[in-house]
Amino acid sequence: MTGQTVGAADIQKLLSALPHRYPFLMVDKIIEIRGDQSAIGIKNVTANEPQFLGHFPGNPVFPGVLLIEGMAQTAGAICVMALPSAGRPQLVYFLTIDKAKFRKPVVPGDTIEYHMTKLSQRKTMWWFRGEAKVAGQLVAEAEVGAMIADA
Repeated sequence: MTGQTVGAADIQKLLSALPHRYPFLMVDKIIEIRGDQSAIGIKNVTANEPQFLGHFPGNPVFPGVLLIEGMAQTAGAICVMALPSAGRPQLVYFLTIDKAKFRKPVVPGDTIEYHMTKLSQRKTMWWFRGEAKVAGQLVAEAEVGAMIADA
């Protein structure tokens, strides 16, 4: 395992680790960080988020692609925080999405937990398996890959 156990990352630590900003930041905090091996990202879904203006009027559903993005951001953040160069600006580039499945709709008021577990790493490339859960129920799953690069 590289890096040290961080424990948790609040929004300020996330903003220093990731280049994403509102409205495209899909993680509010990360808990249960175990180095670069696993973590749980938390996203509180609120009715005033811009995606609900068109997805769908009168029946707001959190887009599946944003569930995948939240998984990738959670994984990317723990990779950046585990690197020896932590603190230096890093970019996280999405490489792959595999085995994506969407099980249940996510709606305003839900709290999403992105359970991410490292599958493998090769130099600056990382692969994770993710499960998005709401109230303990699986709502989406996927395997994602990313590359870390200097900003």
